[in-house]
Amino acid sequence: MASASTSSGGPTSSGTTVSSGGGLTDRYAAALYSYAEDAHALDAVVAEMEQLGRMIDTSADLRRLIESPLIDVQQARTAAFAVLAQAGFGKPVHDFVGVVASNRRLRSLRAIVTAFATLVATKRGVVTAHVASAHPLSDVQRTQLRARLIEAGYSNVNILEQVQADLLGGLVVRVGARLYDTSLKSRLQRLQYAMKGAA
Repeated sequence: MASASTSSGGPTSSGTTVSSGGGLTDRYAAALYSYAEDAHALDAVVAEMEQLGRMIDTSADLRRLIESPLIDVQQARTAAFAVLAQAGFGKPVHDFVGVVASNRRLRSLRAIVTAFATLVATKRGVVTAHVASAHPLSDVQRTQLRARLIEAGYSNVNILEQVQADLLGGLVVRVGARLYDTSLKSRLQRLQYAMKGAA
C-alpha cells in the first residue's frame, strides 16, 4: 500500500480528506479510504477498523505495543502483524498498519482509527456520536445509548467509542457541537466548584 504522503500523485492528493485541520490522522484516514475503495473492500475495512479500535481500547498489551517509544520499528511492525493475523484481518488493513508502523506513527493509530470512522460517516451522510467512557461499553449500554440518541433526533448515527479511564464513570457524548457530559469526573469537578463558591 502507498504511504500517506501528501506529495503530488500520492493517495491523498485527490482531495478526499474531510477534516477541519487536514492533520496527520486525517491524511492517513483519507489514504486508507481511497485504498479500500479502489480495492472494492470498503465495507470490510470499515468493519475491521472498528474492530481494531475496540482491540486497542480493551487490550493493555496492544496499547503498550503501539505507544512505547522504546520498541524498534521492525519489532513493532512484526508484533502488530502477528496481532492482526491472529484476529483475521484482511490485506488492506494489514498493509495499512504496516505503513503506519514503518512511518513511526503507531502511537497515532488509535487517533487514525477515529479519524477514519469520522471520514466514513461523513461520506455516508451519517452523524457521528463520539462517546468517551471510563470502561468499554457493554452491548446493553450501547443499545440504550443508541435508543437515547434516536429519541434526541439522531436516527442515522454512528457511535464512535473511546475509553478514557480518567473519567472514572459515566459518559461524555459529543455530537457535532453538542456535548453531553455525565461523567463522574465532571460531576466531582462541579461539586468542587460549588463547594468553593459556598465557602
